[in-house]
Amino acid sequence: MRSDHTGHERRTLLRVALGLGAATAVHLIAADPASAPGRPAPAADTPAAAAGPPGNVRGRSSPYRLQPMTADHPPRFGPARPPVRVRPIEHLPEIGHSMVLSFDDGPDPLHTPDILAVLREHRVRAMFFVCGEMADSNPDLLREMADDGHVVGNHSWSHPLIPKLSRPAIRDELGRTSEVVDRALGSPPLWYRAPYGAWNRNSFEIGAELGMEPMAWTVDTLDWKTPGTGTIVRRVLDGAAPGVVVLSHDAGGDRSQSVAALRRYLPRLLDSGYRITVPRRL
Repeated sequence: MRSDHTGHERRTLLRVALGLGAATAVHLIAADPASAPGRPAPAADTPAAAAGPPGNVRGRSSPYRLQPMTADHPPRFGPARPPVRVRPIEHLPEIGHSMVLSFDDGPDPLHTPDILAVLREHRVRAMFFVCGEMADSNPDLLREMADDGHVVGNHSWSHPLIPKLSRPAIRDELGRTSEVVDRALGSPPLWYRAPYGAWNRNSFEIGAELGMEPMAWTVDTLDWKTPGTGTIVRRVLDGAAPGVVVLSHDAGGDRSQSVAALRRYLPRLLDSGYRITVPRRL
């Protein structure tokens, strides 16, 4: 009898332990966003360069990355969350004898299609750091960028001066823009650029939380000042070197000089042996 009683107690304790173990496992799976099926990958966000006055910032918290888990979508696997940097990436020496062309503030239905057409003619890819306000009104241009193989980055929602914003306002500017890109393209941006090149610790931390790397530039064409097509061409060619990132604009004002300059300097860069490419995130 004693032996049977002891065996019964052991079986009871074993069932309790297994039950507790299963409950713990369920809790861990539910609490771990990375292991949850159907969970979207972290979003990307970032502001860009020099054109356009600061816009009004809406102070509401962005719902981005707070979407409910669903079972009717396959899991999405993206790059791991990047480290929190203390300065943006300005130069890409690892890309060899290549350069990166980048365009800020769009997409603009007046000038962006012309820039896309020039890039398509020469079969090269570029980076477009889009403002959420513009992207929300022109999702077809976002899809055209992606279809042509260009990288779509985050340049904030309304092009504000980031260091003057609170953390919730920065999160809103970047998160809402990532939402628009994700909705149009099916994945969030992996790169961001601060308007006016004005970064701070909060923007680096929030950008990393949203899955984005901060991208600055090496050569500023200052095309937003409309200095003349020849001046823009000269600045690009004088600054050309392996790993250089060139900053231009496809929105934020009259960008006809930017389009005309691209038509002139792009074939000259290619004739000089440069490969025009885009960075990759692993």
